[in-house]
Amino acid sequence: MTRTILDIHILQTVPPSNLNRDDTGTPKSAVFGGVRRARVSSQAWKRATRKAFDDLLPAEALGVRTKKVVEALAERIVARDKSLDAVALDLAAKMIETATGSKVAAPGRKPKNGADAPAPPESSYLMFLSRRQLDALAELAVTGSAPAGDVKTLDAHLKVKDNKASAKQAVDTRHSVDIALFGRMVADSADLNVEAAVQVAHAIGVHKSEIESDYYTAVDDLSPDDESGAGMIGTVDFNSATLYRYAAVDVDELQRNLGAGLQDGESPSAPVEKAVGAFLDAFITSLPTGKINTFGNHTLPAAVVVKLRERRPVSFVGAFEEPVPQGAGGGFLRESCARLAAYVPELERQYGIESTEHSWVFRVGDDTKALAPLGSGVTLKTLLRDVTATVGRRLGSGA
Repeated sequence: MTRTILDIHILQTVPPSNLNRDDTGTPKSAVFGGVRRARVSSQAWKRATRKAFDDLLPAEALGVRTKKVVEALAERIVARDKSLDAVALDLAAKMIETATGSKVAAPGRKPKNGADAPAPPESSYLMFLSRRQLDALAELAVTGSAPAGDVKTLDAHLKVKDNKASAKQAVDTRHSVDIALFGRMVADSADLNVEAAVQVAHAIGVHKSEIESDYYTAVDDLSPDDESGAGMIGTVDFNSATLYRYAAVDVDELQRNLGAGLQDGESPSAPVEKAVGAFLDAFITSLPTGKINTFGNHTLPAAVVVKLRERRPVSFVGAFEEPVPQGAGGGFLRESCARLAAYVPELERQYGIESTEHSWVFRVGDDTKALAPLGSGVTLKTLLRDVTATVGRRLGSGA
């Protein structure tokens, strides 16, 4: 069966920074090709991508991942019926337990600000629900607790087989874009798990990278002139690198997760097209925010190559298994692009997976010229338009 898979390959140079640190505060790294490289975990870049969605998609198209799911649902219950304010948390807890099979309980920590009331119940792990799913649960809680408006009435309502099934269905339909892309695990109800449509690799440096330390001091503003010494001293670790970043989008899985378009005048592929466009934009332009105020390392990719595959995803990280040497004039980007430009055609030719028709190259500067033959030259705006249009045509034709 022919599939629709998008491969996204990115070269991005990052100056002194600490994008993603380990438990000691040191930038994460990995040994690849026998040398230590800079590394940014896939989780860190997925988090940055999800945060970028806030500026690209309406709130109702996104999900909430939190242990405070009972509070989130209670707010929606009260928004529908203010008379349920006193019992909203109890109603929300009952709905969450019924719909997901997960237990919720007070976290056991002391209430904030000396309050006498116990902390609201929480789930034992981060729960990922779309805002539309929370809205559906809130509606079921309001109608199921009527007319008495109490937990006892809701409990009796949910013991009816069809009503319990409706609660479970409410959290297993109308997935948000981020749930459809990155998946969801519900530990207590495996049938509610959502298979991720996106795979994100750990970003790694294309060359050997050393970790350095910055020794800093801070002066106490109120210290007298004749008092020497710093008010605070410390160190912060950092590195710098040209990174190879990679992600793959299984468009068919994404369509299964999102479902077809339901709005009047909307094509069946519209939700997938919007999700693909948002992911491309967010993944390309996002940046993990670790120590961002300290280093101000706001860079954008120098080169992006996007390819549509029909069988399986293919990473080009093998081009950098041998560390890229520093160029004659300094820097690693030019040689990195030359490596990729030589490696990709050879790999695709040997495996018979050339995709000249559905390949796009978005690049900046003379150092990236070698990549031009790998696909149609585009800007970011054109890339988003052309890729989403191609996805729409393929899904619409069933190709």
